[in-house]
Amino acid sequence: MASATDARRAVGRPADHGAWFLVLPALIPILVLSVGPLLYGILLAFTDSQSGRTAATRWTGALNFRDLLHDTLFWESFRIGLVWAVGVTAPQFLLALGLALLLNQDLRLRWPARALAIVPWAMPEVVVGIMWRLVYNPDAGVLNETLRDLGLGDGRDWLSGLATALPAVIVVGVWAGMPQTTVALLAGLQNTPRELHEAAAVDGAGAWRRFRTVTWPALRPVALAITALNLIWNFNSFALVYVLTNGGPGGRTRLPSLFAYEEAFRYGQFGYAAAMGCAMVAVISVLLAVFLVGRLRGGEDT
Repeated sequence: MASATDARRAVGRPADHGAWFLVLPALIPILVLSVGPLLYGILLAFTDSQSGRTAATRWTGALNFRDLLHDTLFWESFRIGLVWAVGVTAPQFLLALGLALLLNQDLRLRWPARALAIVPWAMPEVVVGIMWRLVYNPDAGVLNETLRDLGLGDGRDWLSGLATALPAVIVVGVWAGMPQTTVALLAGLQNTPRELHEAAAVDGAGAWRRFRTVTWPALRPVALAITALNLIWNFNSFALVYVLTNGGPGGRTRLPSLFAYEEAFRYGQFGYAAAMGCAMVAVISVLLAVFLVGRLRGGEDT
């Protein structure tokens, strides 16, 4: 028996080595381009690294993190980042769910409508930002011109107003990020067996009851995954807000990523900026874990 077992193990070893050999081409870029920079950034957070400095970089321990705890500007940007992430993710999900339900129906021109729905997703964030800057233009923008034609005022500078800048940017974030949420939810809807809907309809269930008892339980895992990913993506947004407002006016749209960018590339404080990045990763990981545990427990209770 022992010899047979040893023979099977010997046969299995070459296959294991072959599997690792096949995985290496995909694993090496991940290690070099993702894991490596992440570890280097964590290491940098414990130093006083600065741009243009002739002296050797010194190990400062947790000094950057202690300074960060008392940096009110950073925590204000973190609050703005949370408002931005939730303010974009929530309406993004609700609108995408409604659009996915509509596109899942047997309607005429359904396929062209699906293609048009993902157009914002195909556009680079820089292009989206430039386009919406033209829409929000205070003098000749489409939005202000429409308001003037409707007699609703002379328009305003949406991206420069202290009260309107963040809501205006959130609208752009919802528009730009809704397609991928729609695609994910539509895929989940198409995997729901039609027989269940037909059986519920035969039993007299209305549209809302069918959604609550058939559609939503099947869609919940997809909804949970895409919502968690959207929270991460939106919180870490940079290019869209940078093009639209560059963090202004008065820091009202300065997300944590923009704050860290300014510290690193405008003021040359690489170590301090790296500490900001580590703090962002740690806090958002904790918040995301709480969100996922709460949603999973809610799913189990129902």
